[in-house]
Amino acid sequence: MNRMLKATLLLGTLALAACGFHLRRSVALPPSMQRIHLTVNGGNELQRDLARALEGSGVTVEEQSGPGIAELRIPVAQFNTDTLTISGTARITEYAVRYQVQFEMDDAGGQVLLPRQRIDMSREFSYDATNAVGTDTQVEELQRSLNDDMVQAILFRLQAAGRHAQEAAPAAPAAAASAGQP
Repeated sequence: MNRMLKATLLLGTLALAACGFHLRRSVALPPSMQRIHLTVNGGNELQRDLARALEGSGVTVEEQSGPGIAELRIPVAQFNTDTLTISGTARITEYAVRYQVQFEMDDAGGQVLLPRQRIDMSREFSYDATNAVGTDTQVEELQRSLNDDMVQAILFRLQAAGRHAQEAAPAAPAAAASAGQP
């Protein structure tokens, strides 16, 4: 029996490795993003979770903006709940929780690193009229889940923008040097 358990665990581990599953890691941000001032309008939970994730990636989240500090602004962070389907008895049977966030970022030198971008996410759930109390709890849990996913989406966009800026920076001096050559 012990061999069977070991074989099952080994096969499970191999299956996870083969499917590409990886634990979430912190994102690698460039030096121009190592100090960030974060401003979030309408999303206290988003601000807290995003600040925590940035700090987990080795970034210092500054209380005030200033020289040498990148600026991440999130002017829109809002949830909406929409009706999806209505039964034949005119009762709501499905809802969608939607989350929209718009953000933009300037690097530590004040240059636009990311122009305003919008991310929309949603989750759908069934509504049971006999359990109205559970619906509020379900909506709150969906909002927490969407918030966690939104933090990761923003971090991945910051990482991609930082990588793009680093790749473009060496090309600019090379282009300037070649332009001066006869």
